[in-house]
Amino acid sequence: APVELELGGWSRSSMRGSLIDFQNSRSLLVIGATVVGAWVVFPGMLRSLTARMLSSSSSTGARICYITVPSKEVADKLSQSLVESQLAACVNIIPGIESKFLWQGKIETEKELLLMVKTRDTLTDQVAQHVKKHHPYDTPEFICTDVVAGLPDYLKWVKDSTKSP
Repeated sequence: APVELELGGWSRSSMRGSLIDFQNSRSLLVIGATVVGAWVVFPGMLRSLTARMLSSSSSTGARICYITVPSKEVADKLSQSLVESQLAACVNIIPGIESKFLWQGKIETEKELLLMVKTRDTLTDQVAQHVKKHHPYDTPEFICTDVVAGLPDYLKWVKDSTKSP
C-alpha cells in the first residue's frame, strides 16, 4: 500500500500519477542515502553554497534599493544627495505610483514616486541611514534586493561610481 505523506497540511493516501509512489520503505532508504551521500561526497560545495546564501553581500557586489517618496521635490533632493555623496551610482525616479497601505489602523492610499537606487551591497546600511535622515516620512519604505546578474561593464560602473565602504 502507498505510504501516506503530509504535504503542507494536506494528506495524500494515493501517491500515483505525477507524485512519487513509494511502494515500500526501501525507496525511502534509497532517497535518504542519496541525500546523506551527497552531503558526504560534496561537503565543501554545500558549505560554500550555504555561506553564499547567508552572506550579506551579493554575488555581483551590486544592490538595488527601492524607496517611495511623496513628491517630485523630495525625489529630486533625495536622489541628488545620494548620488553626490557617492552612496548611489544612479537613481531612477519613477512617477505615477499609487500605494495602498495600512497605517495606524486605517487603509491609506497615496500618490507617490518610486526611487530605484543602484549601489554597492556594502553601502546598504549607509544608504538606509541617509534615507532615514533626509526622508519626510516617519517610516520610509526602504527595501533592497541583490543584483544576481548584469552586464560586467555596467556592474563595474556602479562600483566605480560609488565610494568604498
